[in-house]
Amino acid sequence: MNADPLRSPAARAVRHVAALSSGPALDPGLRVTLNFHPDRRTADGRAILDAMAEDGAYRSQFATGTSNGGLTAHPGGDRWLWESRIFGGVYDTADADERPVYGALDFRRKPLGAAPRFGSAFFRLSAAALARTTFCYPDSWLSPTAFGVATAMPLIGPAVADSASGRTDALDDYVEAQVHGPLLLAGDVEALVLDPCFRGTGVEAAARRLPCPLAWHQGVTLGVGELVRHREFRGPEIVDLGLRLAVDGRLDPRILGDAARSGGHDPQQLKKVWHLLARFGAPA
Repeated sequence: MNADPLRSPAARAVRHVAALSSGPALDPGLRVTLNFHPDRRTADGRAILDAMAEDGAYRSQFATGTSNGGLTAHPGGDRWLWESRIFGGVYDTADADERPVYGALDFRRKPLGAAPRFGSAFFRLSAAALARTTFCYPDSWLSPTAFGVATAMPLIGPAVADSASGRTDALDDYVEAQVHGPLLLAGDVEALVLDPCFRGTGVEAAARRLPCPLAWHQGVTLGVGELVRHREFRGPEIVDLGLRLAVDGRLDPRILGDAARSGGHDPQQLKKVWHLLARFGAPA
């Protein structure tokens, strides 16, 4: 680890993106949220919240080997190449634990967090975390050319315009955030926000062992009647899988988590079922 914090990869990455950014300062009342599925397991088999309780930190895909998007965090992989391009190569030789973690700017103040396509729960970060966060629009996998930092944020307007015109779907209308430097649950996180379907479960028990406050959002559920109306969204085979997984005629995050941990389903297909729930579900 570099002894000089000003020369750390994190500090150099923020300065690099700041040099590419222009526009007004970000509203300090906005927050970055990190969406994830709270009932999944890490690559070494630990429950994800138990692993966070032991580590006291939220770690990048490079460190955990898990993701709710694509698994390309390895030398030469897509995420490695995106980070090399966006951050001027400062992370090319960095340790996995030094790399940024990903979230989104919650400028719409969504009940399920800024980017629910990545999970039903989210960490809401502190205001102080904004100073070491960089932003891009659209998502980094789309090779964005527009960037921002807390002191120069030109990205909200284009995101709003694309959403209003229908150029982006409601699951894809987020401004991506990359948080640099260690993300500690004690201090950097204002709250872990869970779906109420996890009340009274092991997920709630594990969440209460974390060194950050616990809160609840309104919850989301999708009835099979609504599900079958969206066969075109992720394909009819995904709707059919959702129908097989439904319990008492509905889907919720806990039902999908049980299916994921069973090992009996393609994780990529389950991810698409979640997209249907996150996109078309209603408050529980």
